[in-house]
Amino acid sequence: MTLRLPAADGGTRTYEPYEPRTEPLALTPGAPLTSRTVFAAAHVVADPRADVSPDAPAAVDWDATLAFRRHLWSHGLGVAEAMDTAQRGMGLDWPGAAELIRRSAAEARSVGGRVACGAGTDQIAGGTLPEIRAAYEEQLALVEESGAQAVLMASRALAAAASGPEDYLETYGHLLRQAAEPVILHWLGPMFDPALEGYWGSPDLDAATETFLAVVAAHPGKVDGVKVSLLDARRETALRRRLPAGVRCYTGDDLHYPELIAGDEHGFSHALLGVFDPLGPLAAEAVRVLDTGDTAGFRTLLDPTVALARHLFRPPTRFYKTGVVLLAWLAGHQDHFTMVGGLQSARSLPHLARAYELADGLGLFPDPKLAEERMRNLLSLYGVAQ
Repeated sequence: MTLRLPAADGGTRTYEPYEPRTEPLALTPGAPLTSRTVFAAAHVVADPRADVSPDAPAAVDWDATLAFRRHLWSHGLGVAEAMDTAQRGMGLDWPGAAELIRRSAAEARSVGGRVACGAGTDQIAGGTLPEIRAAYEEQLALVEESGAQAVLMASRALAAAASGPEDYLETYGHLLRQAAEPVILHWLGPMFDPALEGYWGSPDLDAATETFLAVVAAHPGKVDGVKVSLLDARRETALRRRLPAGVRCYTGDDLHYPELIAGDEHGFSHALLGVFDPLGPLAAEAVRVLDTGDTAGFRTLLDPTVALARHLFRPPTRFYKTGVVLLAWLAGHQDHFTMVGGLQSARSLPHLARAYELADGLGLFPDPKLAEERMRNLLSLYGVAQ
């Protein structure tokens, strides 16, 4: 059996789906991870039967959403909850995120999973610095009350209101002083959210880095780690080497993660990655190999996934979630390809077809025949006769 996939020139090309010769790697739960702390930023599953419009509050299928988190926990991964991959600010509003945090944290407690949850300011569109601090405080309090670790997310409102680095130093200092437990600071680059251009008080990344590190240096006991999502491996490595002792670097670089997690003679990055949503079992298996000291074996498993990651996160990068949810559907983790906010329409059919082809070639689908059947149906829906 073959599939006719859309080609770049507007025609079609023939593709032979993957025929597994052996049992695919890492499709069953394994031992806990020891050498790295690894979070997969997880997507939400929409309720396709809800009668909602794209700009209405999100309708979430809570059973399927939590089942996917149990899948990630079963492989030893932590879950980074209510973050960019969950469509914060791109279909999931603060009330929906708050409910997601409560439910996911409770589910984590019931199964012994680790969860870190995003706290930001998306309940307000803008405001003064005191109003922004109050919005952060509301979300931070909810995350801490849920029993989850907090991730202080970058704020669109703060990016718009801040007049310079001192406003970031004051705002984050205020929040860190009152945090009950060490938090993760998240630096999300404008490729993920254009509204965050100039974050930390300057469009110059060298200057912004100095402000970011100054926040950490002033409160090292309140910072578990920093998550850096700039898609710049050299900059992340340089920043990582300047962190105070005991403060971790969690790579958010979905293009260079194998080399950053493997590290060098000066250290390594832990991980908090959206790409580990579709790669979860394989990523967990790779880190278990790394736990034994086998860096080459780790790279052998994970390096081949980079082509898929680079495709999913190609510009405009913020729409990577569409490919992530497509792969979850093809892998059988949900029974439809629908997203909150109608974001399933954010990528073209050729893009989706290539994502399927790359994932299939890696052997990522637990049931390749199911993935083939679903992809065939999607192609037919778009008018590509099979």
